Amino acid sequence: MDIREIARRAKVSTATVSRAINRVPTVDPQLAKRVWRVVDELGYYPNTQARALVLGRTRIFGLIVSEITNPFFPEIVQTFEDLAVENNYEILLTSTVHDPKRMESSVRRMIERRVDGVAILTFGMEESLIEHLRDRKVPLVFVDVGPDVPGIANIRINYISGIRQAVQHLAAMRHTRIAFIAGPEHLKSAGARREAFETSMLEIGLPPDLVVIGDHRMEGGMNALLELNKMSARPTAVMCSNDMTAIGVLREAYEQNIKIPDDLSVVGFDDIHLAEFTIPPLTTVQMSQHGLAEIAFNALLNEVENSTSPREQHSYELVTSLVLRKSTTLARAVGSAIIPEKSNRTTRPRKAAESSPR
Repeated sequence: MDIREIARRAKVSTATVSRAINRVPTVDPQLAKRVWRVVDELGYYPNTQARALVLGRTRIFGLIVSEITNPFFPEIVQTFEDLAVENNYEILLTSTVHDPKRMESSVRRMIERRVDGVAILTFGMEESLIEHLRDRKVPLVFVDVGPDVPGIANIRINYISGIRQAVQHLAAMRHTRIAFIAGPEHLKSAGARREAFETSMLEIGLPPDLVVIGDHRMEGGMNALLELNKMSARPTAVMCSNDMTAIGVLREAYEQNIKIPDDLSVVGFDDIHLAEFTIPPLTTVQMSQHGLAEIAFNALLNEVENSTSPREQHSYELVTSLVLRKSTTLARAVGSAIIPEKSNRTTRPRKAAESSPR
């Protein structure tokens, strides 16, 4: 079965069949309807590789994420795919788990499949790999780390907006000893969150000196709370660089009989779906995964559809905001912060998880 048989049955030319199947907008709607009726009747599936050779486009977008098992990413993937289907695109999905070899392999797959564009939502990427795609004039979308050059769209996350709201909320709850559990130091996004926290603390006249380094994993959050609990000036509130860290804090607090939020107020960052279902539900800074995926897809679509015009550098912004739930409350009196009534178990360092952080 080929387009000649479809053309014969639909009583149109093969050129009309080709244009209708490729959704060329100049095709007469009635003729296109006849063609698609025959296509459906015959169960015809076009050869996408041949179509790509003719059109010079594969109608495939690449999507590279850090780690598909991280709860932050599934909604991004789902939203991106939904938009692709609506716009007659496919997606080629790959995750890197922050492994340079996996990253290089991902980029190679994108080039081999001749994707029309790539959204790199990994919150960190090697400059050399960027050059591999740029040299082939593949439209790219990055989060935070993309260079300001034509043909590359950057999604800038406004971290300060939501983090400032969180710090001011805790200050309004009379917290003066507010700690921060930072993310991995090699991640630019983690550094940006820490910087936003420090700026927000200085704005309200509090020293941002209660900082420990985490790893964006639950285990890292558990170990960070143990470290905070050893400090002479224990915090009454803690803000975390991501929700996975905050969930780890909640778990370790349970193990140590630290009541959340009575003994310790906790704030996360990301607003993953699980944040609504922790006990207590987690107050967090929302970085909309749906919004991020929508911006990334539309930015790619814009780059591809305007590829004939002079290439410009485009920048987009995603604003963060505080979501109040039940993990924060008024600070207790000085000296009563996160002192456990009685530990349920002997504390011990936790073995790092095999998966990598975002």
